[in-house]
Amino acid sequence: MSAANEAPQITSTLDVRDVAHAERHPLIYKTYDALKSGQAFILVVDHDPKPVLFELDFVQKGKFNYSYLEQGPEVWRVKMAKV
Repeated sequence: MSAANEAPQITSTLDVRDVAHAERHPLIYKTYDALKSGQAFILVVDHDPKPVLFELDFVQKGKFNYSYLEQGPEVWRVKMAKV
């Protein structure tokens, strides 16, 4: 685990705005699962991704962290990290 003052290393950006809605969550989970501890990716989406954020937060129980970088109204960007 990184030191508390170190930011996660951003490894990629996942833009799902052109991905079918039914395929978005599985793709987000796959991208998150591929991260190593201390890594993050940027999620770009066309609506507030609260449902997938809450699901990952619940399922990962302390191993998942996120922060909004941009909050609409047309684009949301969220840093999603494995801690």
